[in-house]
Amino acid sequence: MSIEHLIEHYGLLAIFLGTAFEGETAAFLGGVIAHRGLLPWWAASLAACAGSFAGDQMWFFAGRHAARWKVVRRVMETPVLSRVTALLERYPTGFILAFRFLVGLRTISPIVIGTTRISTAKFVALNAVAAFIWGQLFTALGYLFGHGIEQMMGRLPLHHHLLIALGAAAAIAVAALAFRRMRFGVMRP
Repeated sequence: MSIEHLIEHYGLLAIFLGTAFEGETAAFLGGVIAHRGLLPWWAASLAACAGSFAGDQMWFFAGRHAARWKVVRRVMETPVLSRVTALLERYPTGFILAFRFLVGLRTISPIVIGTTRISTAKFVALNAVAAFIWGQLFTALGYLFGHGIEQMMGRLPLHHHLLIALGAAAAIAVAALAFRRMRFGVMRP
């Protein structure tokens, strides 16, 4: 059984699960795979949107459930998290639309949002809009990256193409995380 055969049969499920639990890399690789013609781009991007939406909903409801635990309430009452939560409740729309684009905040943000008074209906609606934009963007970036690699190196075997794409996505994620840490002073001697 070839990798192409596996992707054609299980690729959309892999993109869905990958974006639900990991995120950008799975959506990006979905775009690369679509560029290779193994899946239609629209299907890969919708799988990425749906996975992102479903994963964030799961974490949001986990936050709603965990908010009842004493240990979670104590952590949420720390001065730093209290200020962050107050800010989040003051500007929920912008935060909900933006958190999935911020490296290192994608998984924790819906959990924290779930512990606040932000309504479930508001989170579902904003999460759907943000997941749609995010899924389209990251699969499009993967599609364009695949096209660029093909222009520079020719049509590579699929496994080479995917390894290059995975390496590029990892390098971008590391660079974004390093920039965020330097910018916000997280790195201290």
